[in-house]
Amino acid sequence: MNNRATSFLWNLRQFSTLIPTSRTVRLYPLGFCGPKNVYSNWNPRNLLNNFDNRMQAPVRYLFQDALIFKSGDDDFQTKGMSTVTVLTFCRPFCPRRLSFDLEHSPVSDNGLKKIKLHHDASNEDVLTKETKPTPINFRKLSQECNSLSDVLDAFSEAPTFPSSNYFSAMWTIAKRMSEDQKRFEKQLMFNHPAFTQLCEHMMREAKIMHYDHVLFSLHAIVKLGIPQNTLLVQTLLRVVQERINECDEKCLSVLSTVLEAMEPCKNVDVLREGLRLLVDQQIWKIERVFTLQAVMKCIGKDAPIALKRKMEMKALRELDRFSILNSQHMFEVLAAMNHRSIILLNECSKKVLGNIHGCPFRILMSILQSCKDLRYRNLDLFKGIADYVATTFDIWKSKQVLFLLILFENLGFRHPHLMDLFMKKVVDEPDFLNMQSVVSVLHVYSSLNHTYRCLTQEFLDAMASALTAYLHHISSENLLNAVYSFCLMNHFPLAPVNQLLQKDIVNELLTSGDVERNVRKLHILTTCLQLDDTSYHKATGFALPPLPSTLSRPNAKVAEALRSLLGEGCFSENVQLPHNYHIDFEIRMDTNRSQVLPLSDVDAVTPATDSQRVAVLCVPRSTYCLDSNHPRGFLAMKMRHLKVMGFYVILVKNWEMEKLRMEDAVTFLKSEIYSTEDLPTADVNFQSTC
Repeated sequence: MNNRATSFLWNLRQFSTLIPTSRTVRLYPLGFCGPKNVYSNWNPRNLLNNFDNRMQAPVRYLFQDALIFKSGDDDFQTKGMSTVTVLTFCRPFCPRRLSFDLEHSPVSDNGLKKIKLHHDASNEDVLTKETKPTPINFRKLSQECNSLSDVLDAFSEAPTFPSSNYFSAMWTIAKRMSEDQKRFEKQLMFNHPAFTQLCEHMMREAKIMHYDHVLFSLHAIVKLGIPQNTLLVQTLLRVVQERINECDEKCLSVLSTVLEAMEPCKNVDVLREGLRLLVDQQIWKIERVFTLQAVMKCIGKDAPIALKRKMEMKALRELDRFSILNSQHMFEVLAAMNHRSIILLNECSKKVLGNIHGCPFRILMSILQSCKDLRYRNLDLFKGIADYVATTFDIWKSKQVLFLLILFENLGFRHPHLMDLFMKKVVDEPDFLNMQSVVSVLHVYSSLNHTYRCLTQEFLDAMASALTAYLHHISSENLLNAVYSFCLMNHFPLAPVNQLLQKDIVNELLTSGDVERNVRKLHILTTCLQLDDTSYHKATGFALPPLPSTLSRPNAKVAEALRSLLGEGCFSENVQLPHNYHIDFEIRMDTNRSQVLPLSDVDAVTPATDSQRVAVLCVPRSTYCLDSNHPRGFLAMKMRHLKVMGFYVILVKNWEMEKLRMEDAVTFLKSEIYSTEDLPTADVNFQSTC
């Protein structure tokens, strides 16, 4: 019913444009005119009687207003200027040609020829039948043509209304092409002689064609790579702005898709703001979930929070109608809005997990990347995706699994089984590793502190061998990142370390790129070479700039609990150690760790061999893998080095300590400090088993 009503209104509007209006126009020798509207009397009966003749009037399609001239009054004529009365047909349906009788046209006094129009109905009908092109659908045109140039050739032979069909057909054809072919065809399109004419037609027709045709044209033009700063694109943007109130649900979806693909500029920003206002009014009328998601994705991260919440409420109302694809797409939509709706994300996570089998790689990547952008941590979702990939490991390409592992590492999530499978893949088939893959794999495994007891040494050797093969091509920064990862895993391959310690490479790292980060990693490298019982410390004969001091305040609740448990003067706060290490609290005890020694007595009479130094580290959640007791790479290395320096390490989780009452906090610290079980080293305590 709505389609019939729309069609009726469109036909009525076109019919109304056939009503002639009388204009008084001054014609100058250069062809410029300034119109002044004068409305004359006209007879509706004559209009209906001559409807066919008016429909067949020889009007040039190229121009928005075709002119039919009659002789004007001579009272207003001056030299070089004549006044004529003009009848205008504003919305021609198809291209037609002007037919003039120049042989019998008299010449006026000012040198301009008066134009006399043929009104022979029979001749006019014959001419129209010969020249009137048949309208063509863009789908049919895209099937008949094999290239963008073929579409332009079809346009140059017989242009039809609307011109949007040609742009839509070209984009439909371009989508079927490879990137190289698409690039070549676009160049031919820009150089085609009919391309400029098609653009001119599009600009002239923009105000009279259906609003959805304008939007489809703009979408195709943007996708075809026509520069955004061209007159064509900016004209269409202005027309879309002026007619934005004509937006229905379908147009909202197309407009949102177009704006998402465009770079910010004045007209785009104004149009996006207009879309926000329109959506704010019509949000509850949107029926299709895909339209809702397209609009949500388009409104941008800087949209008002009230509008974001209104769209969230609309999405929550439609949850029962969400398809699997809707649920998968909602993660990306919320990330584009920068709006973390925990309820929406949790519900969509359940639907994704319930239909995880067969989920494409691109969707999995999009979900994980969106979770990272939104800082959304759902252990069940991550575990479900990792379990699915591990179960179907053989059907995935190695690079696909690596991309997923990189995203898991960004989220702080460690899946031992999947990482074990990938380690076996690296050991068995190391040929798939290129230079960037080597750096990425080392980063993932060192950051998550993951080793596989049965294959750890084979894996490290395989990675060292792969890195050595690229030493002649690798950049200094990538080499530093790779060796730093090896340091976290307590492995020091000879060739990469020796190359990194060359003076010219060290100087390059200290003068280019992220110098502060490079200095920090080089300090860690020298610390590892000195503390991890290697023979490379003799080669580190270069001076590094000092690291900036990072003063941190110890956990106040832990300090108060220690005072309640040990008393004043039995522990030190905020202790700075050699090798740029810092600990929150230090306690001195006897070797059996059964008695705490006052700091004054230890310094005065107790030999170092008769006391045990205890380091209390208050660590944030980010130093552990997601929802586990598994420390990440840097914390594991720090624990290893502190043990080499003679410390017994106690880890206090800040987020758990804050939940405890003071009595419970004291009890926890007492059990940790006076424990008789030695804390195992980090690289042995948290390992996968064979």
